[in-house]
Amino acid sequence: MTRPRVLLTVLGLAAAAAVVAAVLLAMKLQDAPDEEARRQEILQAARQQGVNITTLDHRSVDRDLQRVLALATGDFRKEFEAGTKELTDLVVQNEAVSTGEVLEAGIVTADSDSARVLVVADSTVSNSATEEQQVRHYRMQLDLVRRGDRWLTSSLSFVS
Repeated sequence: MTRPRVLLTVLGLAAAAAVVAAVLLAMKLQDAPDEEARRQEILQAARQQGVNITTLDHRSVDRDLQRVLALATGDFRKEFEAGTKELTDLVVQNEAVSTGEVLEAGIVTADSDSARVLVVADSTVSNSATEEQQVRHYRMQLDLVRRGDRWLTSSLSFVS
């Protein structure tokens, strides 16, 4: 092959590679808004469940527990439902009030229908046994699954 032919072949291959790279980049940029929207939905669901799980008031405990269950599914829902009577009794007997606030949340892994999120939350707690409010710190790992257009908690564990 002559030198000009080699040069034309190399330039042709480089141009083809540039076109392929441009198409792939355009496809990725097109998906970026959808990906960001999904990430925000996941974080919002995890943050809300973080608030729900750390917010209980003896005067509205049934409604508070229903908020947790509204964002729960699978084994987590079953386990939480199984413990609601004991938790209700404990909260009411102690006239407990806990107000939660999520300080931070971050996605560990996520795909189109599942995610794992770490949530850091504080709650301010008062009850009939203490005169002063106490701040409690929580670190939670939430596994979420997509059910229709909602992200629900399928597993929740407290981590140190």
